[in-house]
This record gives sequence, C-alpha cells and structure tokens, in this order.
Amino acid sequence: MNAPGESSGQILLARSGVQRFPSSRLDLFVLRDFLKEAECEELVALIEARHRPSTIANFNGDNAFRTSSTCDLSPDFPAVAALAEKLSKLSGIDPAHAEPLQGQRYEVGQEFKAHTDYFEPNNDDYKKYCTVSGQRTWTFMIYLNTVEAGGATRFKVIDKLVQPERGKLIAWNNRRPDGTLNPATLHHAMKVRKGLKYVITQWYREKPWG
Repeated sequence: MNAPGESSGQILLARSGVQRFPSSRLDLFVLRDFLKEAECEELVALIEARHRPSTIANFNGDNAFRTSSTCDLSPDFPAVAALAEKLSKLSGIDPAHAEPLQGQRYEVGQEFKAHTDYFEPNNDDYKKYCTVSGQRTWTFMIYLNTVEAGGATRFKVIDKLVQPERGKLIAWNNRRPDGTLNPATLHHAMKVRKGLKYVITQWYREKPWG
C-alpha cells in the first residue's frame, strides 16, 4: 500500500485511458479527456480574471526564462475544489500533501524554458521552500485548451513532445525508483506561436502542505 503522499504507476494505470510513456528514464503518464469542456472553460475564466506575471524560485539571471502569467487558485471556488478532489482520486495521494492548485497562462511568444519541478538541494530556494513540506514528488498538469500553434511540453532528455489538447492530463514522478531526484524530468513549456495556452498544475510534496 502506498504512503499517503505517494502515487505509483500501478495506481495510475488502474484508471481506464491512462497511458505510460515507454521509457526507462522516467515515469511519465498521459490521460486524455480528464476534464470536460465545461470544466476547462470555467477554470480558464478563473485564470483569465486573476493572473499575474510568473516568477521562478531561484532566479538564474535570465529575465526571459519564464515569461508566462500565473494564477493562484483558491479552493473556495467550487471548480477548484472539485479538481483537487478529482486529482487526489486519480493519483491516490492524500490531498494534505498537495500544494494549492496553480494556473498558468501563455500568450504568443511566451514560454518556460527547460527546467525541473523539484528544488535543487544545494540552492537557497530549497531551504526556503522545502523545510516544512519537503521536496516535490509528483507533478500533475492539465491542458485547459487546444493551442492553435506551438505551446507543446518537451521532455528534452527523452525527446518526448506532448501537444496541448483540451482536457489532457500528463503526470510524472520527479524522482527515480530509488527516490533520488530525476534530472530526466527536465521539460520545456515551448513558445506559443498562435492563440493562448492555459494549463493547471498540481504539485505534491513528501510531507503535508503547510
């Protein structure tokens, strides 16, 4: 049985429609139509009304490294609370281990260059962000719209390109099977070429959030 803050390939693949990307380098899963059109539209409206310029935890000197907008999504909104519950049921992870849901908005030309979701233990941001809740473990990301052109997520190490399609979920374990951090999760939110791109991300932690 998995610990409260853990998921597994076995749990995810028990859900009809979940596909595992065939790689020995990382655990990466895809589920199309995780959210319905109406659910996506409601979440897009929340992001559109509340987004702000995105930031990065450990600034690397590149002002163009992350050029999107971000929206912190409160569970006071029924659509947000429903999504958090839906993700917990899919992942098998106790919702106490979940960070608050976050939306991202990309305009034409905006991107988030190649990065990993975990915090580097030797960086200042690790102590700041991981002291209470520990390291990030799993990432679950949902595309809320089908982008007209561009905006794919590229996993550079395994050369896997995931196209943004409305309702599609992708999930990956930020660690290797032995529990060490997995640099093969390096991914790039590529530039939008036409239209807008909306996504929602759920990160889980080793310990309860807070």
